[in-house]
Amino acid sequence: MGVVCGTVFLICMFLFIPIPFVTKWMQQQDIESSVFPHNEFVEFIAALLSICCMILLGYADDTLDLRWRYKLILPTIASLPLLMVYFVNIGSTTIVVPKPLRFWIGLNLNLGILYYVYMGMLAVFCTNAINILAGVNGLETGQSLVIGISILVFNTIELHNECWKTHLFSIYFILPYVFVTAALLYHNWYPSDVFVGDTFCYFSGMTFAVVAILGHFSKTMLLFFIPQILNFIYSLPQLFRFIPCPRHRLPKHNEDTDKLEMSISKFKASELSLLGWICLEFFSLLRLITIKRNTGEDEEYIEINNMTLINFVIKLFGPLHEERLVKILLIIQVFGSCLAMFIRYEVAKIFYDS
Repeated sequence: MGVVCGTVFLICMFLFIPIPFVTKWMQQQDIESSVFPHNEFVEFIAALLSICCMILLGYADDTLDLRWRYKLILPTIASLPLLMVYFVNIGSTTIVVPKPLRFWIGLNLNLGILYYVYMGMLAVFCTNAINILAGVNGLETGQSLVIGISILVFNTIELHNECWKTHLFSIYFILPYVFVTAALLYHNWYPSDVFVGDTFCYFSGMTFAVVAILGHFSKTMLLFFIPQILNFIYSLPQLFRFIPCPRHRLPKHNEDTDKLEMSISKFKASELSLLGWICLEFFSLLRLITIKRNTGEDEEYIEINNMTLINFVIKLFGPLHEERLVKILLIIQVFGSCLAMFIRYEVAKIFYDS
């Protein structure tokens, strides 16, 4: 149903296209000089193009079951129209340096092409971060809805500042996104009637990347992804195959208790590289994983819980009913958004002038 959700979003946005520009178009007819904001119109169309491409590529992933390496390439391709429009219309690659570093670097730093690499990586991260933290009823749509509402609140607050136009642009996209996601969550909540698929994760991630890049708040956007960043860091040893990673790391369902338990990854000790052993001992020292060692006839086998935030919550609270597990994860997401707002409006004062 992620395809249906994305399609309804696109229909709403296509019908909305004339509304922000009709007044300025009428002004252009009244005077000889051209006042129509072609740059803003192109940004709007390019944003829709990137989201539309991402929905199409997400549907291809759901249909063809692509490998993980292609999941990194697809968002990069879909973000190219967005980056080209940014290059033509805006082109600024200068960032403000935090106060503690200004003595060595100066007030501003021009990143050049590295800034475009960063924006492309932002699109890849947003799409895959939601896809990694997924697999139980309502989690993909729930976390996306919380992030969407957080962005909407942030944009509304920033409407009172001098950069209000970029935040109004973001609201154009986030408002319909929040509503279609809320509708999908209604059907995807436990017990779910629908399966959202990778298409929804791609659609959500690209929508967030679009508003962050063209709305000029990419750093703030990453703050709203604090739980996803923690989940990504926690998953790194398995994602990069330092520790063997099964294809699916979802928690397992115990039919007798009707609760979800940690899923286990079992592998031979000889399969671990030196870096894998270091990761294993480090995470074990921090009590982030549970390790069991079994000696077979020929060699030693190791069992660990799969390294995802979902399994970690089960590790902390014990076996949980699926609905309660999702509620805990969404509470973490809400807390992450509150922390993001605190960092954005209070902690940032330490590093920036305003």
